Amino acid sequence: MKAVPEAPRIWLTTILFASTGLAAVTLVPLYGFMVGYHWYQWLAFAVLGAFCGFSITAGYHRLWSHRTYEAHWSLRLFYALFGAAALQNSALIWCSGHRRHHRHCDDNEQDPYSAKRGFWFSHIGWMLREYPSGEVDFDNAKDLQRDKIVMWQHNNYIAITVAMNVGVPLVLGLLTGDVIGMLLLAGILRIVVNHHTTFFINSLAHIWGRRPYTDENTARDNDLLAFFTFGEGYHNYHHIFQTDYRNGIRWYQWDPTKWLIKTASWFGLAHNLKTVPAMRIQRAMLTMQFKRAEQKLENSKHKEGWKQLLEREAQDFSASLAEWKELQQQRYENARERLVEKWENAAVRTRVKELEYSLKMQRKRLQIMMEQFHLAPAAA
Repeated sequence: MKAVPEAPRIWLTTILFASTGLAAVTLVPLYGFMVGYHWYQWLAFAVLGAFCGFSITAGYHRLWSHRTYEAHWSLRLFYALFGAAALQNSALIWCSGHRRHHRHCDDNEQDPYSAKRGFWFSHIGWMLREYPSGEVDFDNAKDLQRDKIVMWQHNNYIAITVAMNVGVPLVLGLLTGDVIGMLLLAGILRIVVNHHTTFFINSLAHIWGRRPYTDENTARDNDLLAFFTFGEGYHNYHHIFQTDYRNGIRWYQWDPTKWLIKTASWFGLAHNLKTVPAMRIQRAMLTMQFKRAEQKLENSKHKEGWKQLLEREAQDFSASLAEWKELQQQRYENARERLVEKWENAAVRTRVKELEYSLKMQRKRLQIMMEQFHLAPAAA
């Protein structure tokens, strides 16, 4: 059998990842042992790392890739500068590839970093060779090509990247009297940490965690990853509701990117923040619970006795969804007829809240049923 030729290597990214990674595990600790680092160098590492991280999560990802909100030009410029400092390519290229990932998630032929091709490939391997799935195509990014700041960054990416990754640490080093220490911490180590926290979303967030909203793709929710990735770890939610500016929708879920966007809106720097209706979220969660309950019932000795109860719950679920859809249709019709006051009627809004509460209670009943008969599913 004729061997399939390996994709050509991309030497620029190979050398970049190899050299920065090697320097981070050798030069950084060696200099720390021989000379030592000052607190202000660690502060620069943390602050610049946060600026770069937020520019990827709030800028490249939630603003430009998914249009979950709109931002003032000054905030977009900040994202463009520190997004370049994150050294993950221009916003145009990054967002175009990410949109393909969402459209063709887990398709090994079209998803640029499909997790089904293994951890190494989805984490970093996809950037080291010229795979067909990673070919640059801006047909899905026409809107970004009309954004002057995005195109300014794209056309001047190398100059901006050098200025942000060499110039900024160099100036800070000159001001504080230790150029090498600042370049190592605020430059090299910060780049490597920013790289891999982002890469973990492409890899681990599609391998390790829960799937409470959908099992139609490999994306997972993972609280630990969310902590290290500025809230991006709630990836199962994101993949089914990608137009929501939030990833962690609960008040207690760690999503500093969501908090940043919300805070920016208070100062007029962000607006038109998009969220998903609570009923759609409840519907997704209940759909998954029903699916898992049915799977567990198939292997349970209580199958016949509890099948009717599950069917009754499913009927209630369908009835609630039908009523919610009818209310939604009424809302759209009223908007078209400029009769918004009908939708604002307290009785209608109260009924929507009642339906949301009904679905929450139904989720709890299903959970109790599965626990009582040892049907609780393992974390998917």
